Amino acid sequence: MSNRPTILKKILDRKVAEVTERKPYKSLKDLEQEFDRYAPPRGFTAAMEAKIANGQAAVIAEIKKASPSKGVLRDPFEPAAIAESYAQGGAACLSVLTDRDFFQGHEDYLISVREAVSLPVIRKDFLIDAYQIAEARAIGADCVLLIASALDDHQMADLHAQATEYGMDVLIEVHDADEMHRALNIRNKLIGVNNRNLHTFEVSLQTTLDLQNLVDSDRILVTESGILTGDDVELMRRNNIHSFLVGEAFMRAEQPGEKLAELFGVN
Repeated sequence: MSNRPTILKKILDRKVAEVTERKPYKSLKDLEQEFDRYAPPRGFTAAMEAKIANGQAAVIAEIKKASPSKGVLRDPFEPAAIAESYAQGGAACLSVLTDRDFFQGHEDYLISVREAVSLPVIRKDFLIDAYQIAEARAIGADCVLLIASALDDHQMADLHAQATEYGMDVLIEVHDADEMHRALNIRNKLIGVNNRNLHTFEVSLQTTLDLQNLVDSDRILVTESGILTGDDVELMRRNNIHSFLVGEAFMRAEQPGEKLAELFGVN
């Protein structure tokens, strides 16, 4: 963990401060009392499995206004309308960025998306504390992201156990073989491989292909970042990888759902 990239350390330091700031206004127990505001979490993993079983690509379509490396990706930014477009385009699930300081996200974006469509939604953020897991459930998330490079083994196991206790699914994200081995120690169905090097920000789809052999067939391997063309999709599917998390390629399109359908042919 000492080799943690500078940008990630900066984000995580901010997350510690953010959680500390929020707790006095609403406790973890207060958040747990809000769980009944929404029906039980919708099956995120099950939605992915259903697409794959039907011979289709299982696409987690991302709703993201901005990123630290690329700046604003979409303006105007209307999360509910984007979600509806994705649903029409054949997405299996949705991903909503809720980090405010680095991605210009917000919890309200996830709430509006959940109310607009029936697709399961993952809260994509830098989750390091039990408070954030409860917060995710309280705003209606069906799944949470745990980033291996942001957590030690105990944190990852504890947050995973808490999320599953709350009824949510978990996507564990890794960047290299060491993180993959750590993630595989947890019995979790969804393993995401981020093709972006957090030190250099370079993207290589070979990262997913190199790590694929470490993963048993009972897991679902999700390739993340760098899926921009039909050739990229074909490369993955030819190598028996059928699950994708895609954001930037869609966010820059006039109609995100139409771009999804064009790229994956999922309609």
